[in-house]
Amino acid sequence: MAGYDHDLFVIGAGSGGVRAARLSAGTYGARVAIAEEHRVGGTCVIRGCVPKKFLVYASEYGHAFAHAEGYGWTAEAPTFDWPTLIRNKDDEIDRLSAIYWRNLENAGVEVIEDRAVLEDAHTVRLVKQDKTVTADKILIATGSTPYRPYELEGQEHAITSNEAFHLEKLPEHVVVAGGGYIACEFAGIFNGLGAETCLLYRGDTVLRGFDMDVRTAVHAELKRKGVRVITHTVFEKIEELAPGRYLCRLSNGSKIECDCVMFAIGRVPNTDGLGCAAAGVAVTDKGAVRVDAFSRTNVDNIFAVGDVTDRVQLTPVAIREGAAVAKTMWTESPETFDHATIASAVFTQPPVGTVGLTEAAARKEFGAIDIYKSDFRPMKHMLTGDEERVMMKLVVRRSDQVVVGVHMVGVDAGEIIQLAGIAVKAGLTKAQWDETCAVHPTVAEELVMMREPFTPPELKAAE
Repeated sequence: MAGYDHDLFVIGAGSGGVRAARLSAGTYGARVAIAEEHRVGGTCVIRGCVPKKFLVYASEYGHAFAHAEGYGWTAEAPTFDWPTLIRNKDDEIDRLSAIYWRNLENAGVEVIEDRAVLEDAHTVRLVKQDKTVTADKILIATGSTPYRPYELEGQEHAITSNEAFHLEKLPEHVVVAGGGYIACEFAGIFNGLGAETCLLYRGDTVLRGFDMDVRTAVHAELKRKGVRVITHTVFEKIEELAPGRYLCRLSNGSKIECDCVMFAIGRVPNTDGLGCAAAGVAVTDKGAVRVDAFSRTNVDNIFAVGDVTDRVQLTPVAIREGAAVAKTMWTESPETFDHATIASAVFTQPPVGTVGLTEAAARKEFGAIDIYKSDFRPMKHMLTGDEERVMMKLVVRRSDQVVVGVHMVGVDAGEIIQLAGIAVKAGLTKAQWDETCAVHPTVAEELVMMREPFTPPELKAAE
C-alpha cells in the first residue's frame, strides 16, 4: 500500500461513506481520504430524512392546534411562517454537517471538497483540482438522486424533493406525482401546512410493496385529511401559464392548475459520470453498482455501499454496510450485513411502521399463516373529535407460530416498530408476544393483546 497516495479513497460523504471512512482511519489505522462535491452528510442529513422530518413535525402542528381545543386549550388564529421554518431547518442542517466534518477530521480522514471520478481501478480524478490521486482500495458511496422524467414535455417546471426543502414560499396549490413513501410524506407535509394538495398516482393504491392493509389505511387517511388523490393517471404535459403558475394536463383528460409541481416518482443510483466503466466496475441496467454480500464489486479492490447499490435505500442500512465493509477491508474477519427483516417507518400522517413479511409475501412463502389484526380509535383522539384510527397487524407462520411480520399505521408507529423489529428479528413466537405484559394505557399495548386470529368478513359469512 505504500506506493499509493491513500490506503482507502471514499467517493461520497453520506452516511455509509462517512462510517466506513471513520472506522477505517480511526479504528483500523488506514490512510483515508473522502471526496464530496456537495456537502458532508449526504442525502439523509442535507436533503432527505432529517430535513423532511422537521417539515413533518411542522405540518403536524396544523392538526395539533385543532386537537388542543378538545383538551381545553384555545389558540387565537395561529399563523405559520414558511421562511422561519426553512431558516431554522437550515441552521440545524449546518450544525449537523459540521459535526460530520469534524468527526471525520478527528478520526484522521482527509476531507476533499471536490467531485471524484474513477479513471481506473486505483486512480481517481479530482475534477475541480484537475489532478489524480491513487488508492489501494476505493469505496463508492455516492448515494442516489430523485428520478426526473426528462421525456415529459414541461418537466423542467417541476421540482423534486431536493428543491422542496429550499422553496422561497409555501405553495398555495401543489401537485405531487407519485405514490411511494416520499410522495405520501410530502403530500402530508404540504397539506398539513395549509396548501391545497393533490397526489397523482398511476396505480390504484399508494405505497406499492407495503402490506395491503397499510396501503389501504394510508390511502384513506390522505383523502380524509383533505388531500385530493387521483389514481390511474399520469402527466401528459406541464405548461407554464405565467411565472409560477402551471397547467398540468393528465392522461385521463383532466387538467389541474397549480403553482408547484413535484416529482416523487423514485430515486436512481448516482453513477452517471462516475467512471465505473473506466474502472471496470459492473453496474445494473438501472445504474446501480453490482456488489456481493461483502459489498465488493467485480473489481477486487473496489467496494460500494448505500443507495448506489440499490439494495435497501435506508440510511441505517448504509451505515451498517459501511461498518461491515471497513471490517472486511482491514481485518481477517470479513463481515456482511443481513438485509433481511429490516424495520422501517414512513412519516405519513398518521405514520407507518413495518417490519418483516407482508401478508401476501408470507402466504406465498409459507402457505398457511395466521393473521392477527386490530383497528381502533386511539385514546388520544377521544377528546379531539378526530376520526383518525390505528391499524395493527401481526403475520404469524402457522407451522411454528413465529411472528414473521408486523405492520402498523397510527400514532407513534415509527417509534413502536423499532422494538417490534427486535422481536421479529429474534424470531419470537406469538405465545411469547402474548406472555408480555401490556403497558397501559398506550397504543402499543395492542400488540400483545390480540388473541384471536383475524377472519375476513366474507369467510365469517360463509361459516
